[in-house]
Amino acid sequence: MMGSGILITGTDTDVGKTVVTASLAALLCDVGYRVGVMKPVETGCREIDGELIPEDARLLKEASHCGEPIAAICPYRLREPLAPSIAAERAGVKIDVDHLLNVYQEISTRHDITLVEGAGGLMVPLLPSYTYADFAHVLNLPVIVVAANKLGAINHLLLTLEHASCKGLSVLGYVLNRISNERSLAAETNREVLSGLTGFQCLGELPFIETAQVGETFPLDVFEAEFDLRTMVSALLRQ
Repeated sequence: MMGSGILITGTDTDVGKTVVTASLAALLCDVGYRVGVMKPVETGCREIDGELIPEDARLLKEASHCGEPIAAICPYRLREPLAPSIAAERAGVKIDVDHLLNVYQEISTRHDITLVEGAGGLMVPLLPSYTYADFAHVLNLPVIVVAANKLGAINHLLLTLEHASCKGLSVLGYVLNRISNERSLAAETNREVLSGLTGFQCLGELPFIETAQVGETFPLDVFEAEFDLRTMVSALLRQ
């Protein structure tokens, strides 16, 4: 029997999806869930000793204590920092969606909750005509949307939430994530403005978190205080 799963997507690239996914994995693990993680495709991988290293996937594995091999957590690792379909084409790699679906199902059967981190946003293509939204739809994965808490977040987040609804995806909520320590009036007002513009729930408004802080050394009390874990899990269990 498969456990529950969630796709963590973003409004754009570099909005903090990996930090949020890893932090959520660590928190769920800390409160007793068996947490699986998956990064179907990671692009922009550095090559070390002839091997492409998926640093985001490795961070997810560390934070979740997931026992799956890195080859399952991240089946496709590509060098160029491009959308997966383009990076794969340029590298002469064929992404097999059926393989990704099977790997997810195998991970899910061994865990209570499996967190899948996307690349960029919902419309980023895994194949030329197959997006992460399609991947989530096939697996019936509800989504959490991560938005960089800055000027422009309102429009980007609302468009992403609307597209998720148009694709028939269930949205558990969204996370406003500070991506820098710089003072921002937009960041201080975005949550209140959004509460009047969408019925979807803000699951958390996170302070700036260095990627290096995530994992075993991450102060879970900070994330727990800012993230509405109970509401998210309750909604997930109703799926």
